[in-house]
Amino acid sequence: MSKIYSTDSLKEIAGDDSDFMAVIAQAFLEEIPPDLKALVMAVQNDNKELAYQFAHKMKPNIEMLGIDLSKDVTAIESWTKTSKSSTTIMTSVDRVNETLQIVFEQLKRDFNI
Repeated sequence: MSKIYSTDSLKEIAGDDSDFMAVIAQAFLEEIPPDLKALVMAVQNDNKELAYQFAHKMKPNIEMLGIDLSKDVTAIESWTKTSKSSTTIMTSVDRVNETLQIVFEQLKRDFNI
């Protein structure tokens, strides 16, 4: 399976320092899973303010690793400013959740975490 995150982006951020790359991966794995869970719960509970906060918080970390989810995260942020029900955004939420679950596994494998 090909990587969903960008090794090139990670190398660029870490200055090609493999130890620092592992630190970035570890931080991502510590911070993003609970934020993702909270985002999913916020959307399911139609808590738009909380959903916005978590989507907005996760966005730079997702972009930092070159994960192609910008459109979905932006869609979630935009949804929070509407009166639409959560069912209208669940496709994006599911895509973010499923993609990041794969990234978590890839990072754990690639960095022996």
